[in-house]
Amino acid sequence: MNYKDELLKAHKRILPFIHKTPVLTSTLLNEISEATLFFKCENFQKMGAFKMRGALNAILQLTETQKNKGVVTHSSGNFAQAIALSAKLLGVKAFIVMPKNAPKVKKDAVLSYGGTIIESDSTPIARELKADEVVKEKGATFIHPSNDIPVIIGQGTAALELLKNQPDIETIIAPVGGGGLLSGTALATNFFGNNCKAYAGEPDEANDAFRSLKSGKIEINTTTNTIADGLRTQLGSNTFPIIQKYVSEIICVSEDEILTAMKLIWERLKIVVEPSSAVAFAAILKRKEIFKNKKVGVILSGGNVDLTNLPF
Repeated sequence: MNYKDELLKAHKRILPFIHKTPVLTSTLLNEISEATLFFKCENFQKMGAFKMRGALNAILQLTETQKNKGVVTHSSGNFAQAIALSAKLLGVKAFIVMPKNAPKVKKDAVLSYGGTIIESDSTPIARELKADEVVKEKGATFIHPSNDIPVIIGQGTAALELLKNQPDIETIIAPVGGGGLLSGTALATNFFGNNCKAYAGEPDEANDAFRSLKSGKIEINTTTNTIADGLRTQLGSNTFPIIQKYVSEIICVSEDEILTAMKLIWERLKIVVEPSSAVAFAAILKRKEIFKNKKVGVILSGGNVDLTNLPF
């Protein structure tokens, strides 16, 4: 696959439906990090996160027959909302498998976008089995939250926009969970950056991607006790090889480091980001020697925060 061409095509394809999100800077955060930071604010994307890009790119490439039968995914968070809203914009039915214990605020968001929720038990296997049932019953097309190539390419358009906006960036860092955002970002960095390197931040409490790079095979998490709830998933068969090839390093951060970074972003950039978003900035603060005196792009992945349950 020609990833460079696919990224350009995806960007053109989704452009009528997305926000071209702003890039913010802060003199104080530059001083604290000892780098020049460019924050790509996907918290301002439609439905509040980068995942809108991948969901749109995947649905837009379906045949008319597939669109008529609808789409299905399993997600308890941002991808559920992304598929529901993308499907609504494109006149496609969306079936969203969500765990019974998913937060009410997230279920309400999916319903408000016109998605049909099918509940399952909260284990990954239960979600997958339920999604398979919906595919067989409805004839809907399954779209994976992070591992499908059209989703990965769509997520990479955020970094593509950032590099077009700021072509002299030397490093881009993103958070990593399932790896859709990171693998897309790494592809954009490789094909559109000027000797630009890709890095990632990951919570210590869900560090499967970090361990996967070390061991050379996909590792799983036995516990995911992190406030960065969007990063509790594991790498997939498509995301892992891309990350192996194109990501320089994954930097793990503690819960306290995530909170500190999140507070600084709220206080200094005056914007709302979710804990998962703050992980990339936390990684910069932890390993300043990597980024010192460099121009660094930071993907702020989303801003869907439950304001009744803030971590600080």
